[in-house]
Amino acid sequence: MAVTESPTVDPLDLIEPARYGANGAPHDPWKVLRSQPLQKLHPEGFQPFWPVTRHGDLTRIAARPDDFSNQADSIIVWTDDQIERAESGEPNAFSQMRTIIAMDPPEHRTFRKVASGFFTPRGIQRLDEIVTTSARGVIDSLGEEGEADFVEMVAQRHPLRVLSTILGITPDQEDHLLELTQQLFAADDPDYAREAESREASTAELGMEFYTMFNAIIEDRRANPRDDLATMLATATMPDGEPMGLVEVLGYYLIVFNAGHDTTRHSLAGAIASFLANPDQLDVLRNSDEGIVTTAVEEVVRWTAPVNYMKRSAVRDITFESEEFGPVEIAKGDALALFYNSANRDDRVFDDPYKFDITRSPNKHLGFGWAEHYCLGAHLARASIAALLAEMRNRVEMLEPAGDQTYTASSFVFGHKTLPVRYRINPHTA
Repeated sequence: MAVTESPTVDPLDLIEPARYGANGAPHDPWKVLRSQPLQKLHPEGFQPFWPVTRHGDLTRIAARPDDFSNQADSIIVWTDDQIERAESGEPNAFSQMRTIIAMDPPEHRTFRKVASGFFTPRGIQRLDEIVTTSARGVIDSLGEEGEADFVEMVAQRHPLRVLSTILGITPDQEDHLLELTQQLFAADDPDYAREAESREASTAELGMEFYTMFNAIIEDRRANPRDDLATMLATATMPDGEPMGLVEVLGYYLIVFNAGHDTTRHSLAGAIASFLANPDQLDVLRNSDEGIVTTAVEEVVRWTAPVNYMKRSAVRDITFESEEFGPVEIAKGDALALFYNSANRDDRVFDDPYKFDITRSPNKHLGFGWAEHYCLGAHLARASIAALLAEMRNRVEMLEPAGDQTYTASSFVFGHKTLPVRYRINPHTA
């Protein structure tokens, strides 16, 4: 079945980082694509890809790792320059740090089990004190009244403290780690990009700094084990009894911290931006019983979907039956971009999908992914978001915009760069 490209959608709106920074998420183009058959797009300067924008198509593709692989290629849509470097065999500092997000079954399941015992509801219970203390601390740091950039003062600080605690990162290392994380996930944003001779040099320097920091923690935990995730990863063994390899351990640290931090940061900033735009929902949060926090967390994750997309690669020629529009022929090696943010606005699944509604139930969002690669840290992310929303519910008296909000120039992990707010907060009472 031949499919022509939509003349109404500019492919660069979907994948060019600068456009996300300037315009925010491309909800209008996604809405157009959800109404059309699957089609392969050819954005200038990037590899061609199939944008998967409907909830049903996305879940069925994500549930077929034998056909649509994470491991066969990268997890992002590559630029022409990245393709050229990969084809030349040029080494990448991060490609050597193997992460579970870039593995397929059965290897993925084996490595996922290493930390899965920590990321369960029962395991998360022991983190209640950590997330509550952190949320209270960042709100306290604002003082009782004033103006602040919510991203800088709260959204990035709260998950930073939580993840640093469980991964053995000391408070004096946090600012440096935050800087490295921003340089990694927003490398195309001029405000975050690392100064270096070239993009390749920047990547190499980043890889070495992450290695130096995480390897020191790994060596310490192997010599002095503690009851934390850092020790669990550093001393992990594989089914054959052999220790997990260093590149896999480093990859675990990298993905747990970097993915966990920026996704939660953008969820929290997106939550506050949504409450500012929908003050009636802030009233619902403050005036409902404590149970409202649970449904609010799910709506925040649906609404923000900070992991904007994940790429899959077809491992063979595949005739894929689209949910509504019939078959399309996907060739071996073709890239597919699974846009979770778009699927979370699909009116086939969500009533009034463009309404931010913290009472929404059921809420079958894909903000944590689906199937094999459902977010390993979803319980931790929920706990972190819930702790901050609970502090807001109990303490925020007034919250309003104090300036223009801006977005990161990133199409992969996406959210607010700045969010100026004016506030009045009750002091915490024990």
